[in-house]
Amino acid sequence: MNKKTTLLTFSLLLGSSYAFSQIANAQAYSLRDTTNLNEVIINQNRLQIPFSKQTRNIQIITKEDIKRFPARSINELLAYISGVDIRQRGPFGSQADVNIDGGTFEQTLILLNGAKISDPQTAHHSLNLPIPTDAIERIEIIKGPASRIYGINSLTGAINIVTKTAESNLISAQVYAGSSFEKSEDAQHGKYYGKGIQLGFANKMGHFGQQLYLGHEDSNGQRYNTASKNNKIYYQGNYTPNSNNEVSTAVGYIDNQFGANGFYAAPGDKESYELVKTAFATLQSKHQLGKRFTLSPRISNRYNEDDYRYLRHDLTKARSKHYNNAFMTELNAVYEQDYGSFGIGVESRFENINSSNIGRHSRENYGGYFEFKTEMIKNLLINIGTYVNYNSDYSWQVFPGIDLGYEINNQWKLVFNAGSSQRIPSFTDLYLNQRPANIGNPALTSERARQVEGAVKYADAHIIAHAGYFYRTINDFIDWTREVNTEPWQPQNMDKNEVQGFNFNFRLDLNDPVATTKYYTTLGYNYLHPKVKDATMGNASKYAIESLRHQANVNFTVSHKEWSLTTANRFNERISYKSYFISDIRLSHNIAKLNLYVDAQNLFNVKYIEAGAVPMPGTWYTMGIKYSMGY
Repeated sequence: MNKKTTLLTFSLLLGSSYAFSQIANAQAYSLRDTTNLNEVIINQNRLQIPFSKQTRNIQIITKEDIKRFPARSINELLAYISGVDIRQRGPFGSQADVNIDGGTFEQTLILLNGAKISDPQTAHHSLNLPIPTDAIERIEIIKGPASRIYGINSLTGAINIVTKTAESNLISAQVYAGSSFEKSEDAQHGKYYGKGIQLGFANKMGHFGQQLYLGHEDSNGQRYNTASKNNKIYYQGNYTPNSNNEVSTAVGYIDNQFGANGFYAAPGDKESYELVKTAFATLQSKHQLGKRFTLSPRISNRYNEDDYRYLRHDLTKARSKHYNNAFMTELNAVYEQDYGSFGIGVESRFENINSSNIGRHSRENYGGYFEFKTEMIKNLLINIGTYVNYNSDYSWQVFPGIDLGYEINNQWKLVFNAGSSQRIPSFTDLYLNQRPANIGNPALTSERARQVEGAVKYADAHIIAHAGYFYRTINDFIDWTREVNTEPWQPQNMDKNEVQGFNFNFRLDLNDPVATTKYYTTLGYNYLHPKVKDATMGNASKYAIESLRHQANVNFTVSHKEWSLTTANRFNERISYKSYFISDIRLSHNIAKLNLYVDAQNLFNVKYIEAGAVPMPGTWYTMGIKYSMGY
């Protein structure tokens, strides 16, 4: 294993060096088919800031990355980004948690085109999304406290999924199937396999564009009672009557079912099964009212059903049924002046739950925010603002922040930011009653974070690099604890959670437009040093010691004419678990309107666990075909 890892690492470094040597003399080369990230506008609801002007630690998965990576779900795509910790409980997106820079899965906010779609019951289901990768323009990962930008619950960061808009008439279809070619532990199911199909439709007619995607995935499970299946539908419409006005809507639904053996309460949950249904809808618009004033209203709704069956063959015992809904309204505005830009807005969010073992509860949240951005001082970018929040359970709180950027020259920039944020306990944290295993704590207070970060950035048309250090404290950090070898688990407010971190990211895209062979490289490294100060040290903990200490990602693509080969590699060392190195490969070939690809994931058959007590699959092979036709 060590020899194989060393050999692959050496090969990657050698390949990267070869790529650099081949392109070192191409100073006049320009980007071929990728979006120039320096021109991308980061979707922050109020102030629209180009990536090149950003003073935050933001990483982007582009639509070209999505095509190249050996991944078919949002979960798998995020796993290739350093600083993002994806903890899957099986392939094909059955269930996965996500956190940023050592936070918990409850501390990361999930958004769709700026609309919040996180689950108020439990963030275990925040990534239960029907959005196919073919519909995604890019994924923005904003690291650090983001309450000044997105409001509450963005304690350690936010992930914003930005979808494409229909620009032509297109019909697409994709089928894929995969297997480890090993026998499932469940003898009744034979070889372990998974398969999926997706249909897409896009239409552009005058000022109106729309997209519709249908999908189905299923797997028989690599272990006893881990089979899964899901059905998805996603629709998006955009209406642009003129250059000053645009309206868009998105509607999605997913029915996700999976055997949950070892997911949450091992070893007693061997027969557990879970059904999760999620629906959401958003309606938003943007209006340019004069040369200096822009108004952007939005309404959104997210509904979720969670049916957890601890004993799938006996529904009269230990069954949990949850129904929750979150409705949100927003009004964002921008006022431009010669000396700077003002962003202001208000929002409200209404959450409720009706559950067999959480009960019936509701709460309201109201927020207002103000930002000011200016470049009046030579070479200095200043973005300062605050978010004021009122919650019906936790009263008033204020979250100020400031971002500074000093441009040394057109490529180099020094940045500094300081901010604060809040995470309100979920309904599960507060009211869960699953005795004797888990009970909530209605006396919990909200988590409050403060973070400072300094970094140096380099950006031109071909290279984007970032190296930074941050220090974060979380007061009243919420962790599920219990006395060792006793039950039940119960969440408690800890004294303080401190994290120091260093991160480095590098992206290279430098190619001759007429060359037949091209290279793309992304590198990333994250180091975290967490510390928990708590009066109950010695108790068993679910989340306080699960973050990654070391995380490295190396992704390299070489394409020649219609062929493309990508190797995506990640090294993770978790504080509470042994380290592991995962290598994935995709080989693809375009033939007219067809794209054929073959993936090999976990190439070295590494045995590892990301979440719960669920061992992830060994080497996994997938073959897929995509067909696209204009009309």
